[in-house]
Amino acid sequence: MDSIYFHPNRFSHSNVLVTGAAQGIGKTVALRLALEGANLALVDRDASVHEYAAELQQSCTGKIFSVTADLENWEGAQTMVDETLSQLNSIDIAINAVGGTIWAKPFERYSDEEIIREIDRSLFTTLWSVRAELPGMIEQQKGTIINVSSVATAGINRVPYAAAKGGVNALTSALAREAASHGIRVVATAPGGTLAPARDIPRGPVPQSDEERAWYQDIVEQTLDSSLMGRYGTLEEQAAAITFLASKEASYITGSVLPVAGGDQG
Repeated sequence: MDSIYFHPNRFSHSNVLVTGAAQGIGKTVALRLALEGANLALVDRDASVHEYAAELQQSCTGKIFSVTADLENWEGAQTMVDETLSQLNSIDIAINAVGGTIWAKPFERYSDEEIIREIDRSLFTTLWSVRAELPGMIEQQKGTIINVSSVATAGINRVPYAAAKGGVNALTSALAREAASHGIRVVATAPGGTLAPARDIPRGPVPQSDEERAWYQDIVEQTLDSSLMGRYGTLEEQAAAITFLASKEASYITGSVLPVAGGDQG
């Protein structure tokens, strides 16, 4: 892979909120923003986000602080925004990166409780977050919201997750129309399969049976087959697309969902 080039000071004087910042795409986005001068509110439900914020603050010039909140409910989203505004006074950019498949199996094998949990994890975390972020942006008549969706909207063995991310796409498109008159852009990326270190906070149970492992392997094979490049992406490639959409370079882009999946359009 070629080196990832940073843009020093691209986000200096910008107040940026990043959810899901303790690991995965959200954590990598936070690192890039910190290196490019942003003031950051890092949000996660896991307390490790506090350690990560302190680590970034040691080497970066912007103000960086952290919030623990469960974004699967409205109260958590409102707490996140209230604490961010108390520290940064405004939210110029909000990056909503919480979500992820919990189970991998054919749709008929999901229980009703599992379906609800998938929707709560990968749709309501974004829906509540955006609802909390929006009023302050309307008041200041500017802002950018970037949602993280997925090309798994056309994937197998995770229909509830696909439905949730389809909802994120619809939220992005519909809200962009409402928010444009307030000077607010609303966009999304749709990551494909992405290489990442083992998760400190598992999304769900590890496949145990041969059948469960086969269902997960079907997802891996479909991901590779759907990518024109025939590979998984990297966290840095996902962060590069998100930070581009967050930047002034993307000032004429709204309502769009950008696939970042090696040619897989989802």
